[in-house]
Amino acid sequence: MDLNIYSKPRSRIFYGWWIVAVGVLTQIAGVFSLSSTLSIFLKPVTEDLGVSRGAFSLVRTGEIIVSAAMAPLVGPIVDRRGGRKLIVAGAVIAAAGYFLLSRVQEFWQFFLIRCTLVVAGDTLMGSVVVMVIIARWFVRKRGRAIAIANLGTGVAKVTMPLLAAALFVSVGWRQSWALFAVFTLLLVVGPALLFIRSSPEEMGLRPDGEAASPAEKDPAAASPTVQGVADADVPWTRGEALRTRAFWLLGITFGIANIGIAGLNLHIFSFVTDLGHPALTAATVMSTVALTQLASTLLWGLVAERMDIRKAAMAQFLIQAVGIIVALTSARLDLLYTGFFVYGIGLGGSFVLREVVWANFFGRISLGTVRGMGVFLTNVMAACGAPFFGFLFDLTGGYTLSFTVFVGALLASAFLIMNVQAPKKAGIGHQELGIGGKTGSRDI
Repeated sequence: MDLNIYSKPRSRIFYGWWIVAVGVLTQIAGVFSLSSTLSIFLKPVTEDLGVSRGAFSLVRTGEIIVSAAMAPLVGPIVDRRGGRKLIVAGAVIAAAGYFLLSRVQEFWQFFLIRCTLVVAGDTLMGSVVVMVIIARWFVRKRGRAIAIANLGTGVAKVTMPLLAAALFVSVGWRQSWALFAVFTLLLVVGPALLFIRSSPEEMGLRPDGEAASPAEKDPAAASPTVQGVADADVPWTRGEALRTRAFWLLGITFGIANIGIAGLNLHIFSFVTDLGHPALTAATVMSTVALTQLASTLLWGLVAERMDIRKAAMAQFLIQAVGIIVALTSARLDLLYTGFFVYGIGLGGSFVLREVVWANFFGRISLGTVRGMGVFLTNVMAACGAPFFGFLFDLTGGYTLSFTVFVGALLASAFLIMNVQAPKKAGIGHQELGIGGKTGSRDI
């Protein structure tokens, strides 16, 4: 009896790739709210509104805390009702926030809008919703699908520093935010309404666009140990997931790495200019990080499908650490570019592998619920990243200490990820959960 319930893929384009295409657009729109974009406006906004860099960094802390609080609420909604309306609502709310940012006169107004409208909109159209939907549409090709969706972030990050800098020069930082509002609506609302569907089953399809075999049509004939598929049918409650060692180790592993990522994203522009390099050079350094992140994203997706996901994540953390070390070696421009080039390669894996590992470990049915709790844990830890860099700068007059601590956090993450073991639900084996390094054959 053929135990492989996947048969030859259909010749037409699998609808899941349209979901991925919308994911690309939402990721592009999401870059407008990221630390790397806010970094471009750090100096003019702090000067215009009269605040220190440390105080300004608290904006990111507030945003991350609010996002963390929202994630466990949004995740179950995705599981129960899908994400189309959430994505559309998120785009509208974020756009309203960007427009209001162009009208603020006081720092408290800037802080309030960023920590309410902007972060709420970004969360509703962000990875908790979009990547969960994509993970439901793909199992065997999950790594490449998530990687392609993340190309949107890479493309936007490559162009955003130069675009934001050009907008700042031509129309000022206020009108730049007003234009971001228009771009968000154009990129997200229409495509989400037209194409987003919650799961392939909703349209009578199967993950990856593959047809059901006779074994699947007759459940009594299906093997209970088919690899890489049964994870779609295993639910996890909040309590069950929270009682697994894997949940906490994954949350802490990505959380401590995110502390440094959040801090670096906000302060990298100022770090480069403080070394004596012009603003345009700082913008190109940021674009270098984004370009290497973009170039390596799809590669990381393919790696995630072909090797132990833990080893892939460990390599990603170590590559990031090496890049930061090189960038700290000297103020020389060649070493600066080299270091952040290497760091960007590792960063490309960060956004792909964390989504794949959560989906591989906990399956499709309850992924929104589990992922929402995971985002809460990692974001609570990441919330201290931006002010940690900012206040250490205020204290020491430089970024060397905070960047060094970031290297230590990446090394710790590389160690921790290799100690994660597959979560096992009572009465269900690991292979039935579809957990492991490869998407097709899931053994750890």
